[in-house]
Amino acid sequence: MKKNDRKKPRNDRGREQKKESYHRADLKRRDTRRQDDEGDDSFVIVGKNPVMEALRSEQQMDKLLILKDNKDHVLGDIAEKARKQGIVVQSVEKVKLEGLADGQPHQGVAAMMAPFPYSSIEDVLAKADAKGEEPLVVILDHLTDPHNLGAIIRSANLCGVHGVIIPKRRSATLTAVSVKASSGAVAHTPIVKVGNLTQCIDELKAKGFWIMAADMDGAPYYKNDFKGKLAIIIGNEGKGISPNVKKQCDYSVSIPLYGDIDSFNASAAAAIILSEAARQRHQ
Repeated sequence: MKKNDRKKPRNDRGREQKKESYHRADLKRRDTRRQDDEGDDSFVIVGKNPVMEALRSEQQMDKLLILKDNKDHVLGDIAEKARKQGIVVQSVEKVKLEGLADGQPHQGVAAMMAPFPYSSIEDVLAKADAKGEEPLVVILDHLTDPHNLGAIIRSANLCGVHGVIIPKRRSATLTAVSVKASSGAVAHTPIVKVGNLTQCIDELKAKGFWIMAADMDGAPYYKNDFKGKLAIIIGNEGKGISPNVKKQCDYSVSIPLYGDIDSFNASAAAAIILSEAARQRHQ
């Protein structure tokens, strides 16, 4: 396929107390929703390699927590590097690290990160221009699995993608899980967070981008053109690409299937398609 053109009764006092309690609960719910929608995107990184990579790339770190009384020389190196960068280092009990890791292997270290420095579309374009390349971006249409998010960012970085775009709401965001799954790629890949994906796509089209959908109804991915200004859209793990976003796509690509199940994992599909983009754009 070629690119197209475009119970008991209560007294009054009890009722007033209950009403006040409901009011406080409602305010708390509203405050939680506000934090969910407008959170500062601070997060925690756990594990030796992810924390060391964050230090190497000089990401802004609020505090480093190291397992108390440990004799691990790698943790000692991490603590020394953090102190040289002016980062507060604290020794903490194992239970503290386990609580922050939320089930992930912490290996005796956790970094309390400052809010993630999201980029703009202009930053992405500038990165491509600095390399003398046509811009290639990945748009994630409301992925919900933070591991998928991190894995896709990793593949995107390895395949020469200049930026990854994610929506602000109802989407996986950067967490300890996604940062670890990226294997340090979040420190080197511009991540853009936008309020409205359809408006973002319109903006990209106005800048001369072709919009490609990774969709089961598309032509085989290796028969398509991945050159030029290109945005590749990866859909939600269960629902795929939303109808409104799909309408904006110029063409679709698919991965031929020969087994007994019906689809690849979102991050695996992204890796396959992005590897073809890298082959065509750098051969």
